[in-house]
Amino acid sequence: MSARNTEDGPGALPARVELTPAAEGLLRRLRAAHGPLMFHQSGGCCDGSAPMCYPDGEFRTGGSDVLLENLAVDGVEEPVPFWISAAQHEAWRHTRLIVDVVEGRGSGFSLEAPEGVRFLIRSRLL
Repeated sequence: MSARNTEDGPGALPARVELTPAAEGLLRRLRAAHGPLMFHQSGGCCDGSAPMCYPDGEFRTGGSDVLLENLAVDGVEEPVPFWISAAQHEAWRHTRLIVDVVEGRGSGFSLEAPEGVRFLIRSRLL
């Protein structure tokens, strides 16, 4: 699993978000098709608490969102911001989020839906 983020270095805090190799591969394909990407992890409607992947800037973030990580993905030129709602951030503040991919179609608006797979969050306590 990739635990890299764009702030890695001496004295850096542990990554709050990791990507499995399957998630990295899917992000490379989505980036090639849609351009720069972003994630938003809500806890609300659509696909429950699944992370949603959008073209970067297409999902409007605001004061009720927290930028949790800027993810570095091999083969993707720019970092992929991972936003989370403030309420989810509070609930999961002691948790490392692991973005994985599973077969099956989610019910949200995430870019991977037509691929027959969906992003899924797994977690580990920090």
